[in-house]
Amino acid sequence: MLIQDQSDVTEAVLKAIGQAPDARHSQILSALVRHLHAFVREVRVTEEELEFAFDFLNRIGQASNDRHNEAALFSDALGVSTLVCLMNNGAGGATETASALLGPFWRLNAPELESGASLLRCPTPGTPLLMRGLVRDRAGNPIAGARVDVWQASPTGLYENQDQRQAEMNLRGVFTADSDGRFHFTSVRPAGYPVPMDGPTGDMLRAQRRQPLRPAHLHFLVFREGYKTLVTQVFPGDDPHLEYDPVFGVTPALVGRYEMQNEGAADECCVLDYEFVMQPGEARLPVPPIK
Repeated sequence: MLIQDQSDVTEAVLKAIGQAPDARHSQILSALVRHLHAFVREVRVTEEELEFAFDFLNRIGQASNDRHNEAALFSDALGVSTLVCLMNNGAGGATETASALLGPFWRLNAPELESGASLLRCPTPGTPLLMRGLVRDRAGNPIAGARVDVWQASPTGLYENQDQRQAEMNLRGVFTADSDGRFHFTSVRPAGYPVPMDGPTGDMLRAQRRQPLRPAHLHFLVFREGYKTLVTQVFPGDDPHLEYDPVFGVTPALVGRYEMQNEGAADECCVLDYEFVMQPGEARLPVPPIK
């Protein structure tokens, strides 16, 4: 159709999209166009602002590489990742173990470790951590053979892919739950850290005067055939940034008890006990955001 004025544009685009043979493609892109065009009209986007948007999107791509995914970070900072996660897991995420966003730092092929092993691949100073986990279904039955992929930042707030001082795959490992659904490992207590601020996402956070510090946490991805893959994080209840997470990833079910034992002594240790509750469903691994 010929465009007579601005009111014709949306209808013309929707007609073009409607020709797609894939119904889901047509549904998604049609909704995107309706909402995007409504947004453009509501705020009356200027030509200069559109040029800024082109540059911003280009910079997201330019800032992404095998070791950093700026697009995932930007989605996280807008709350989109958490929204999609909670919409697709349980009753809006309100299950015994709520899901959490994957984040931009998960990698495939972490070392396969025996229960009780350490996540440390190189010297990593910090408070020793003992983590004891139980994987069960909603009826309380243990899920033997569940694979538990664990990754975390160091006490300096960096993942090993960000830090040349750390060995390859430091603070990463995959454990297999035993016949009672249990596994455990040692590590160092994680620290909070700022999300990467040297790209367009950092520019956005500064423009909005938002603080960049994520609360400390451990990441877990629990996989077992016959169950929906569980991606989650566990935060200490005393972290000061729980309510100010820049990626909106904290729900009540994700707050664990990191208990100090023998504090101040030579054998000081932090202990975390946590239960992971899986739901029946499709077992699939997400696409890794980095290599």
